[in-house]
Amino acid sequence: MKKLISLVCLLSSIVAGHAGGMSSRARQSRPVEAGGGVVRILAIGNSFSEDAVDQYFHEICAAAGKKVVVGDLYIPGCPLERHHLNALADSAAYRFRRIGLDGATITASPVKLGTALASDEWDFVSFQQSSPLSGLYSSYVTLSPLMEYVDSVAGGNPVYMWHQTWAYSPDSAHGAFPNYGSDQKIMYDSIMGASRRVMADHPALSVLIPSGTAIQAARRAGGDYDLTRDGYHLDLLTGRYTAACTWFEAIFGESVVGNPYRPAGMTEEQARLAQEAAHTAVSSPYGDGF
Repeated sequence: MKKLISLVCLLSSIVAGHAGGMSSRARQSRPVEAGGGVVRILAIGNSFSEDAVDQYFHEICAAAGKKVVVGDLYIPGCPLERHHLNALADSAAYRFRRIGLDGATITASPVKLGTALASDEWDFVSFQQSSPLSGLYSSYVTLSPLMEYVDSVAGGNPVYMWHQTWAYSPDSAHGAFPNYGSDQKIMYDSIMGASRRVMADHPALSVLIPSGTAIQAARRAGGDYDLTRDGYHLDLLTGRYTAACTWFEAIFGESVVGNPYRPAGMTEEQARLAQEAAHTAVSSPYGDGF
Protein backbone atom coordinates (compact mmCIF):
# COMPACT_ATOMS: atom_id res chain seq x y z
CA MET A 1 0.00 0.00 0.00
CA LYS A 2 2.86 2.41 0.83
CA LYS A 3 4.40 1.82 -2.61
CA LEU A 4 1.05 2.46 -4.31
CA ILE A 5 0.50 5.70 -2.38
CA SER A 6 4.06 6.78 -3.16
CA LEU A 7 3.54 6.32 -6.89
CA VAL A 8 0.22 8.17 -6.84
CA CYS A 9 1.94 11.09 -5.10
CA LEU A 10 4.83 10.90 -7.58
CA LEU A 11 2.45 10.95 -10.55
CA SER A 12 0.56 13.93 -9.16
CA SER A 13 3.67 15.98 -8.47
CA ILE A 14 5.33 15.23 -11.82
CA VAL A 15 2.17 15.94 -13.84
CA ALA A 16 1.82 19.29 -12.09
CA GLY A 17 5.42 20.08 -12.95
CA HIS A 18 4.93 19.22 -16.62
CA ALA A 19 1.69 21.15 -17.13
CA GLY A 20 1.94 23.25 -20.26
CA GLY A 21 5.29 21.71 -21.17
CA MET A 22 4.39 20.03 -24.48
CA SER A 23 7.29 20.20 -26.90
CA SER A 24 6.81 21.50 -30.43
CA ARG A 25 10.00 19.93 -31.77
CA ALA A 26 9.85 17.57 -34.72
CA ARG A 27 9.92 13.92 -33.71
CA GLN A 28 13.38 12.35 -33.72
CA SER A 29 14.28 8.82 -34.72
CA ARG A 30 16.16 8.46 -31.41
CA PRO A 31 16.64 10.85 -28.49
CA VAL A 32 19.99 12.53 -28.14
CA GLU A 33 21.69 11.00 -25.10
CA ALA A 34 23.84 13.14 -22.89
CA GLY A 35 26.74 11.38 -21.29
CA GLY A 36 25.47 9.31 -18.41
CA GLY A 37 21.91 10.38 -19.14
CA VAL A 38 18.79 8.56 -18.03
CA VAL A 39 16.62 6.92 -20.69
CA ARG A 40 12.91 6.73 -19.89
CA ILE A 41 10.83 4.05 -21.60
CA LEU A 42 7.04 3.61 -21.45
CA ALA A 43 5.08 0.64 -22.81
CA ILE A 44 1.39 1.03 -23.62
CA GLY A 45 0.49 -2.60 -23.60
CA ASN A 46 -0.92 -5.66 -21.92
CA SER A 47 0.41 -8.95 -20.54
CA PHE A 48 2.79 -9.27 -23.50
CA SER A 49 4.54 -5.99 -22.61
CA GLU A 50 4.61 -7.25 -19.02
CA ASP A 51 6.42 -10.37 -20.25
CA ALA A 52 8.92 -8.25 -22.15
CA VAL A 53 9.91 -5.39 -19.83
CA ASP A 54 8.72 -5.98 -16.27
CA GLN A 55 11.43 -8.58 -15.62
CA TYR A 56 15.11 -8.69 -16.65
CA PHE A 57 15.12 -5.66 -18.95
CA HIS A 58 16.21 -3.19 -16.27
CA GLU A 59 18.93 -5.61 -15.12
CA ILE A 60 20.23 -6.10 -18.67
CA CYS A 61 20.42 -2.33 -19.08
CA ALA A 62 22.20 -1.87 -15.76
CA ALA A 63 24.75 -4.55 -16.68
CA ALA A 64 25.51 -2.56 -19.84
CA GLY A 65 25.92 0.68 -17.92
CA LYS A 66 22.58 2.13 -19.02
CA LYS A 67 20.48 4.20 -16.65
CA VAL A 68 16.80 3.54 -17.33
CA VAL A 69 13.37 4.22 -15.92
CA VAL A 70 10.75 1.78 -17.22
CA GLY A 71 6.99 2.26 -17.16
CA ASP A 72 4.38 -0.28 -18.20
CA LEU A 73 0.69 0.56 -18.68
CA TYR A 74 -1.13 -2.74 -18.37
CA ILE A 75 -4.60 -4.09 -19.02
CA PRO A 76 -4.84 -7.86 -19.62
CA GLY A 77 -5.34 -8.62 -23.33
CA CYS A 78 -5.83 -4.96 -24.21
CA PRO A 79 -6.08 -4.22 -27.96
CA LEU A 80 -5.32 -0.94 -29.69
CA GLU A 81 -9.01 -0.13 -29.95
CA ARG A 82 -9.50 -0.26 -26.20
CA HIS A 83 -6.40 1.87 -25.56
CA HIS A 84 -7.89 4.46 -27.91
CA LEU A 85 -11.31 4.31 -26.25
CA ASN A 86 -9.66 4.70 -22.84
CA ALA A 87 -7.89 7.80 -24.13
CA LEU A 88 -11.11 9.30 -25.47
CA ALA A 89 -13.02 8.58 -22.26
CA ASP A 90 -10.12 9.55 -19.98
CA SER A 91 -10.65 6.24 -18.20
CA ALA A 92 -8.68 5.24 -15.13
CA ALA A 93 -8.35 1.69 -16.41
CA TYR A 94 -4.67 0.81 -16.11
CA ARG A 95 -2.26 -0.73 -13.70
CA PHE A 96 0.85 1.42 -13.99
CA ARG A 97 4.14 -0.17 -12.96
CA ARG A 98 7.26 1.96 -12.76
CA ILE A 99 10.78 0.61 -12.31
CA GLY A 100 13.06 3.37 -11.10
CA LEU A 101 16.75 4.03 -11.57
CA ASP A 102 17.58 1.85 -8.59
CA GLY A 103 15.49 -1.06 -9.90
CA ALA A 104 12.80 -0.61 -7.26
CA THR A 105 9.27 -1.23 -8.57
CA ILE A 106 6.19 0.70 -7.51
CA THR A 107 2.68 0.08 -8.80
CA ALA A 108 -0.48 2.19 -8.93
CA SER A 109 -3.99 1.22 -10.01
CA PRO A 110 -6.28 2.46 -11.43
CA VAL A 111 -4.41 5.06 -13.48
CA LYS A 112 -5.39 7.06 -16.56
CA LEU A 113 -3.38 6.76 -19.76
CA GLY A 114 -2.91 10.51 -19.91
CA THR A 115 -1.70 10.70 -16.32
CA ALA A 116 1.04 8.14 -16.93
CA LEU A 117 2.07 9.78 -20.20
CA ALA A 118 2.41 13.18 -18.55
CA SER A 119 4.17 11.78 -15.47
CA ASP A 120 7.66 11.86 -16.99
CA GLU A 121 9.64 13.07 -19.99
CA TRP A 122 9.50 9.71 -21.76
CA ASP A 123 12.23 9.15 -24.35
CA PHE A 124 10.54 6.09 -25.87
CA VAL A 125 6.88 5.06 -26.00
CA SER A 126 5.85 1.68 -27.38
CA PHE A 127 2.59 0.50 -28.90
CA GLN A 128 1.41 -3.03 -29.65
CA GLN A 129 -1.65 -5.00 -30.70
CA SER A 130 -3.25 -7.68 -28.55
CA SER A 131 -2.09 -11.18 -29.42
CA PRO A 132 -5.37 -12.46 -30.95
CA LEU A 133 -5.29 -9.55 -33.42
CA SER A 134 -1.53 -9.24 -33.87
CA GLY A 135 -1.53 -10.84 -37.31
CA LEU A 136 -4.73 -9.13 -38.54
CA TYR A 137 -3.61 -5.79 -39.92
CA SER A 138 -7.15 -4.53 -40.44
CA SER A 139 -7.42 -4.36 -36.63
CA TYR A 140 -4.67 -1.73 -36.44
CA VAL A 141 -6.95 1.09 -37.62
CA THR A 142 -6.98 2.93 -34.27
CA LEU A 143 -3.19 3.15 -34.00
CA SER A 144 -2.98 6.53 -35.77
CA PRO A 145 -5.55 8.28 -33.56
CA LEU A 146 -3.97 6.70 -30.50
CA MET A 147 -0.57 8.13 -31.48
CA GLU A 148 -2.22 11.52 -32.07
CA TYR A 149 -3.58 11.37 -28.53
CA VAL A 150 -0.13 10.54 -27.16
CA ASP A 151 1.26 13.49 -29.15
CA SER A 152 -1.20 15.78 -27.39
CA VAL A 153 -0.43 14.58 -23.87
CA ALA A 154 3.14 13.34 -23.61
CA GLY A 155 5.81 15.70 -22.41
CA GLY A 156 9.10 15.94 -24.26
CA ASN A 157 9.65 14.40 -27.65
CA PRO A 158 9.38 10.59 -27.33
CA VAL A 159 10.50 8.16 -29.99
CA TYR A 160 7.60 5.90 -30.97
CA MET A 161 8.18 2.15 -31.18
CA TRP A 162 6.18 -0.83 -32.36
CA HIS A 163 6.39 -3.96 -30.22
CA GLN A 164 6.04 -6.94 -32.54
CA THR A 165 4.66 -9.82 -30.46
CA TRP A 166 5.07 -13.59 -30.85
CA ALA A 167 3.12 -16.54 -32.18
CA TYR A 168 1.49 -19.02 -29.82
CA SER A 169 2.91 -22.44 -28.99
CA PRO A 170 2.11 -25.22 -31.50
CA ASP A 171 -0.43 -26.81 -29.15
CA SER A 172 -1.90 -23.61 -27.70
CA ALA A 173 -5.50 -23.79 -26.50
CA HIS A 174 -5.99 -20.02 -26.83
CA GLY A 175 -9.43 -19.25 -28.24
CA ALA A 176 -7.98 -17.01 -30.96
CA PHE A 177 -5.51 -19.59 -32.29
CA PRO A 178 -8.09 -20.94 -34.81
CA ASN A 179 -7.94 -17.48 -36.45
CA TYR A 180 -4.57 -18.70 -37.73
CA GLY A 181 -5.59 -22.27 -38.45
CA SER A 182 -4.15 -23.27 -35.05
CA ASP A 183 -0.78 -23.20 -36.80
CA GLN A 184 2.23 -21.44 -35.28
CA LYS A 185 3.88 -20.82 -38.66
CA ILE A 186 0.74 -19.24 -40.10
CA MET A 187 0.38 -17.00 -37.04
CA TYR A 188 4.07 -16.06 -37.14
CA ASP A 189 3.92 -15.19 -40.85
CA SER A 190 0.77 -13.15 -40.26
CA ILE A 191 2.45 -11.16 -37.49
CA MET A 192 5.47 -10.54 -39.72
CA GLY A 193 3.23 -9.26 -42.49
CA ALA A 194 1.32 -6.99 -40.13
CA SER A 195 4.49 -5.59 -38.56
CA ARG A 196 5.98 -4.85 -42.00
CA ARG A 197 2.84 -2.93 -42.92
CA VAL A 198 2.53 -1.01 -39.67
CA MET A 199 6.10 0.25 -39.99
CA ALA A 200 5.63 1.17 -43.64
CA ASP A 201 2.28 2.91 -43.09
CA HIS A 202 3.18 4.85 -39.94
CA PRO A 203 6.33 6.97 -40.39
CA ALA A 204 6.01 8.17 -36.80
CA LEU A 205 7.08 4.68 -35.69
CA SER A 206 10.86 4.94 -35.62
CA VAL A 207 11.84 1.70 -33.88
CA LEU A 208 10.61 -1.86 -34.36
CA ILE A 209 11.10 -4.20 -31.41
CA PRO A 210 11.01 -7.66 -33.05
CA SER A 211 10.18 -9.81 -30.03
CA GLY A 212 8.13 -12.13 -32.22
CA THR A 213 11.09 -12.81 -34.49
CA ALA A 214 13.44 -13.26 -31.52
CA ILE A 215 11.17 -15.79 -29.83
CA GLN A 216 10.86 -17.74 -33.07
CA ALA A 217 14.63 -17.65 -33.54
CA ALA A 218 15.14 -18.92 -30.00
CA ARG A 219 12.59 -21.67 -30.61
CA ARG A 220 14.39 -22.80 -33.71
CA ALA A 221 17.87 -22.59 -32.18
CA GLY A 222 16.90 -24.44 -29.02
CA GLY A 223 14.60 -26.99 -30.66
CA ASP A 224 11.73 -26.00 -28.35
CA TYR A 225 8.86 -24.48 -30.31
CA ASP A 226 6.93 -23.62 -27.15
CA LEU A 227 8.81 -21.17 -24.86
CA THR A 228 5.50 -20.29 -23.21
CA ARG A 229 4.03 -21.09 -19.81
CA ASP A 230 0.44 -21.49 -20.93
CA GLY A 231 0.46 -21.62 -24.73
CA TYR A 232 0.81 -17.88 -25.29
CA HIS A 233 2.47 -16.01 -22.40
CA LEU A 234 6.25 -16.42 -22.38
CA ASP A 235 7.90 -18.88 -20.04
CA LEU A 236 9.38 -17.20 -17.00
CA LEU A 237 13.04 -17.73 -17.89
CA THR A 238 14.22 -18.11 -21.50
CA GLY A 239 11.12 -16.59 -23.09
CA ARG A 240 11.03 -13.45 -20.99
CA TYR A 241 14.81 -13.06 -21.08
CA THR A 242 14.85 -13.30 -24.89
CA ALA A 243 12.19 -10.60 -25.18
CA ALA A 244 14.04 -8.33 -22.73
CA CYS A 245 17.28 -8.77 -24.70
CA THR A 246 15.41 -7.78 -27.85
CA TRP A 247 14.10 -4.59 -26.27
CA PHE A 248 17.62 -3.69 -25.15
CA GLU A 249 19.23 -4.09 -28.54
CA ALA A 250 16.39 -2.45 -30.47
CA ILE A 251 16.38 0.62 -28.23
CA PHE A 252 20.09 1.17 -27.66
CA GLY A 253 21.37 -0.01 -31.03
CA GLU A 254 24.18 -2.08 -29.56
CA SER A 255 24.62 -5.83 -29.43
CA VAL A 256 23.25 -7.61 -26.39
CA VAL A 257 25.49 -10.61 -27.07
CA GLY A 258 27.92 -10.95 -24.19
CA ASN A 259 25.84 -8.96 -21.72
CA PRO A 260 26.91 -10.34 -18.31
CA TYR A 261 23.48 -10.37 -16.70
CA ARG A 262 21.50 -13.58 -16.64
CA PRO A 263 18.62 -14.47 -14.32
CA ALA A 264 19.01 -16.94 -11.47
CA GLY A 265 18.60 -20.47 -12.78
CA MET A 266 19.72 -19.65 -16.33
CA THR A 267 22.86 -21.28 -17.67
CA GLU A 268 25.48 -19.46 -19.73
CA GLU A 269 24.42 -21.52 -22.74
CA GLN A 270 20.77 -20.56 -22.33
CA ALA A 271 21.69 -16.89 -21.95
CA ARG A 272 23.86 -17.01 -25.05
CA LEU A 273 21.08 -18.63 -27.08
CA ALA A 274 18.60 -15.95 -26.00
CA GLN A 275 21.04 -13.10 -26.65
CA GLU A 276 21.92 -14.41 -30.09
CA ALA A 277 18.23 -14.87 -30.94
CA ALA A 278 17.59 -11.24 -29.99
CA HIS A 279 20.59 -10.04 -32.00
CA THR A 280 19.48 -12.07 -35.03
CA ALA A 281 15.99 -10.61 -34.78
CA VAL A 282 17.11 -6.99 -34.56
CA SER A 283 19.41 -7.58 -37.54
CA SER A 284 16.59 -9.24 -39.54
CA PRO A 285 13.35 -8.14 -37.85
CA TYR A 286 10.93 -9.98 -40.12
CA GLY A 287 12.85 -13.23 -39.78
CA ASP A 288 12.25 -14.74 -43.19
CA GLY A 289 12.71 -18.51 -42.98
CA PHE A 290 11.78 -18.92 -39.33
